[in-house]
Amino acid sequence: MFVIRNKKIFIIISIVLVALSIFSICFFGLNAGIDFKGGALTEVTYKDARPTQEELNPILESLGFGSMLLQPAGDSDYIVKSRELNDIEHKQLLNALSQDGKNLLEEKNFSSIGPSVGKELTRKAIVAIILVSLGIIIFIAFAFRKVSKPVSSWKYGFIAIVSLLHDVIIPVGIFALLSHFLGIEMDTLFVVAVLTILGLSVSDTIVIFDRIRENIRGQAMINKINFPETVGKSLQQSFVRSICTSLTVILVLLALFFFGPYSTKYFALVLAFGMFFGTYSSIFLASPLLVVVEGWQKKKSKK
Repeated sequence: MFVIRNKKIFIIISIVLVALSIFSICFFGLNAGIDFKGGALTEVTYKDARPTQEELNPILESLGFGSMLLQPAGDSDYIVKSRELNDIEHKQLLNALSQDGKNLLEEKNFSSIGPSVGKELTRKAIVAIILVSLGIIIFIAFAFRKVSKPVSSWKYGFIAIVSLLHDVIIPVGIFALLSHFLGIEMDTLFVVAVLTILGLSVSDTIVIFDRIRENIRGQAMINKINFPETVGKSLQQSFVRSICTSLTVILVLLALFFFGPYSTKYFALVLAFGMFFGTYSSIFLASPLLVVVEGWQKKKSKK
């Protein structure tokens, strides 16, 4: 199959994308939302025409509340993210958004999260990601425990983890870029998206690895195992299924991004990127890496 014949090209593409993503994360950073650093979220809807951001931004700056993020939502709503506000500051904010009563508005939501709550959420998010990753490693080790030739089971697990890192780092790098240029904030839905990517991408990789395992068993019965050919054959058998399954999910996520509510907009986008690169890694990274590892083993045995 062309994937195995051009494995070096696809592996280099993945390395470049991961390197650019790490640079994006380190250089731009992730803009933590109020879920993690604490603050206040105010959502209002306008009865008449909604004023533009250009009109409201100078008014909000004049309040002296520090850095504030004004985001449009739907056709007539605005979401304002700021530091914690007391009752007087909250009323001043609503008055500023109404432009001293010129625009009729209704407050749909006001929530405040203290810094201690934000730190607790951060800790739980990190623990959740670590536990899910450990669970995936244990599952892969168990699923491929009987595979020993020509590539041992732990190497399947190691390559699956490498693919997982690839699938998570690239969407996070893209999110860091969007955070810098569009002011998007990382919230709890972002953590949910990362955890979902971990689960979905590894399942696709395991399906292809399982097909490779079954084909190896068939060839072992006739004592004729050509590993690169087996991997290529397994990819041909799984290629269409993986692409079609991921494509249907990505189309739904893109529809949610373009037509869904603002609150889930970037959750859907991060998840769509994760699905795309998860499918890419299963076909164009994980399987070629198996062939590369098997080739290294052959060279070592000859020496």
